[in-house]
Parts: sequence; C-alpha cells; structure tokens
Amino acid sequence: MTHIRILIFVTSLLILFFTGFLHALPIKKITLDNGLNVVLWQETKAPVVTFQIWYKVGSRNEVTGKTGLSHLMEHMMFKGTTRYGKGAFSRIVAKNGGTENAFTGNDYTAYFENLSSDRIELAFELEADRMQNLLIDPEEFLLERDVVMEERRTRTDDDPYSYLIENLYAITFLVHPYHAPVIGWMNDLENLSREDVLQHYKTYYVPNNATIVIVGDFETEALLQKIRLHFETIPQGADPPQRVPLEPEQLGMRRSIVKREAQLPFVFIAYPAPNYKNPDTYALTVLSNILSNGKSARLYRQLVYTQQIAFDTGGYYSGLTTDPETFYLYATAQKGITPETLEQALDTEIQRIQETGITPNELEKAQNQIEAEYLMASDSNFYRAMQVGTAETVGAGYQYVLDYNTHIRNVTLEEVQQAAKKYLVPDKKNVGILIPQSQKEGE
Repeated sequence: MTHIRILIFVTSLLILFFTGFLHALPIKKITLDNGLNVVLWQETKAPVVTFQIWYKVGSRNEVTGKTGLSHLMEHMMFKGTTRYGKGAFSRIVAKNGGTENAFTGNDYTAYFENLSSDRIELAFELEADRMQNLLIDPEEFLLERDVVMEERRTRTDDDPYSYLIENLYAITFLVHPYHAPVIGWMNDLENLSREDVLQHYKTYYVPNNATIVIVGDFETEALLQKIRLHFETIPQGADPPQRVPLEPEQLGMRRSIVKREAQLPFVFIAYPAPNYKNPDTYALTVLSNILSNGKSARLYRQLVYTQQIAFDTGGYYSGLTTDPETFYLYATAQKGITPETLEQALDTEIQRIQETGITPNELEKAQNQIEAEYLMASDSNFYRAMQVGTAETVGAGYQYVLDYNTHIRNVTLEEVQQAAKKYLVPDKKNVGILIPQSQKEGE
C-alpha cells in the first residue's frame, strides 16, 4: 500500500507540472474578415507541425433521406480540383514527407496534414484550394458512392454488433439527427445524387463555417500573415443552418432486439446524458471511468473476473458534443450466459454506486487516469489539435481544453453518486440486445 500511495503522489505531482506547462504554452485565436476561425498553439520542441481544418458539419446536419452526405463529401474532397487533379492532393503531401487524412463525426468533418515546419504553407495552398475549387465529377461521384456503400456493408451490415448499436441509437434519439449513423442508411446512400453532394459542399464548406487549428513549431505572427494570404480572400458564404430538432424527454425504457448470426450474446445500454454545457459532465466522466475504463474498472472486475459471465465489457461517455448525447455501457456474454443475466449484472453495478457511492481511492484513481490520458494525448501535436478542434467546433471553445483537468480534479464523491442517481435511471434506459442465431436459424 505504501508503494501505491507513493505512486499516486508522484503521478499527481507530474500531472500538476504538465498541466501548468500546457497553460504556459502560447495559444492565440482570431477570426478572419471572412469569418474563418484560426487557433494557433505554438510548440517548439520539434520542427514539425499539425494543420487541421474543421468544418461544422456532420451527420447532425443531415435529414432523413439524405443521411451519409457528410461522410461521402469527405471522400469527394480527395477527388481533385480545377488546379490539382484526382489523387494529386495526397501525392503532393507524401512527396513532401507528410501524412494526411480526414474523418467525419456527428458534429464535424475534419481534414489534416502532418508536415515538417518548413512545409506548412503547402497545407495552406492545398486546403484553401479545395475549400473553393472542388470538382465533383459525375463518374467519380458514382464510384465513390459505391465505395462508401461497400464500407457500410463491411463495417455495419455484416457486423452484428455494429448493426445492433446502430439500431439502438435509432430508438434512443427519436427526432434528433443523432439517431442516424454517420455513414448513412443504405437506402439513402443508394439514392444520393451528385447534386446533393454539390449542394452540401456549397452550403457548408465556406470559411465562416470552419476552424483552422495549427499546433507545432512556428512563429505565430509570421504564420498568421501566411494564413491571411491564402484564406482571407475566400468569400464568406451564407451562414449554414445549424438548428436541429430538440429531442423530447424520454419517459420510459426502450428496447431493441436484434437476431443475427453471431458467436455470443451482446448487451448495449445507453442513457441520455448532458453535454459540456452542464457541469454534471465532469462527474459523469469520472463515473464512466470507474465503471468501465480498463480491466481494473468495476464492470470488468465483477462481470469478467469475479462472476465470469462476460467475455468483455466497457463503456464510454464524452460531454464534448454539440448537443446532449449518451452515457453507454456494454458487455459480451460468455458462452451459455443469457442476455438477461448480463443486463441484470450491469444494472446491479450501477445500483451499487447509486446506493453506496464510490470510495476515495476510486475517485483519486479515476481522476489520475483521466488527467494522465489527457496529458499523454497533449504530448502529441496531432491530438492536442484534435482536442482544440473538437472543442471549438462543438461550441465549448479551446478554454474548455485548458481547464479540463481542473474541473475533473474538483469532482467530489457525492457528485459522482448523484450523477449516477440522476442520469442512470430505468425510465431513461435504452437497451439493445443481440440474440445469436445459427446460420440455419437465420435462413
């Protein structure tokens, strides 16, 4: 126990040191005349830089019948402009020793390049060009739509666990666009047209709907002048629509049962939960860690080690979303264990915290883990830019990132217990159950 206390003490000192170090690093945010937000975070420990551009558009901005547009748009952004042909973007970045890619989520679509510091202006040239000069060739559109449809078949339609989770979110959110998968429903993908993608591009890919985040080795004022040179001449567009239907209060438990060919039963439970605008988000983050972060977490210890009824278990919560999302838990059953047994075991662990709370050691361990993971991510230019880009795009702002550890450290035992009582309640519970079928049964 003495060694554990010493380790906790040393870890806490390191966290305090690195938290203070991050706060001391120079960070600057400005808005260009055309509405483009720019956040620059100087870090001179290595001659490298990460450039990211975040567009405030994702599946949240799609409507039924047009789901999957944002993800398909991401694919089309690599298909060439009036200046650079198909595939030229990636070839140019690679030729200059860099890497690039993109990703789409509920709340955003983001593009990035990792380059040596002396090549950063290359990212400006390429991204400014495809913000305004993208070619959406009809043949390339059809080819890429087929690619996305195959991606959906592989990742979701042919995966019973992903299929179940997709179904559960469809009943957890009845009216809010979070009910649709980022990749889109297959029927919608089949019917998307080039004109749909072109309109999506013209509506959302405008400077006043974007944020540039750059982290790395640069001189801030000099870099800012180059950013103005490449981006400020791009015309401001009309403000894209961002209002979406509000999700009504859930007034009773909902269930989704899927029968698919699979090896083992699977239970996925989601509760509606607040986003960063609610101070409870920090207590919920700690609660999620205590329940589900790693093999020493409560769920893994009880269901996998002690009771031996689960093959695997876990969960996740993040308050860094544009609108309130979910707090979820899951477990995969051991052979011969029913979904009912698994669900009851998950419920029991929640009830234990609601009735008796957590221990001081659990709280301190969770706080240290959350802060350590945050700081290790912050050691990377790329992930630090990810943290800032997410916070800026969903509306929390980069200050949320800087203050995150302080809020986590201030969470109390009582706040964690109260969060469990307030949000993890039966009438707010959404349960997805996968019942395995043999190939013969599924025919």
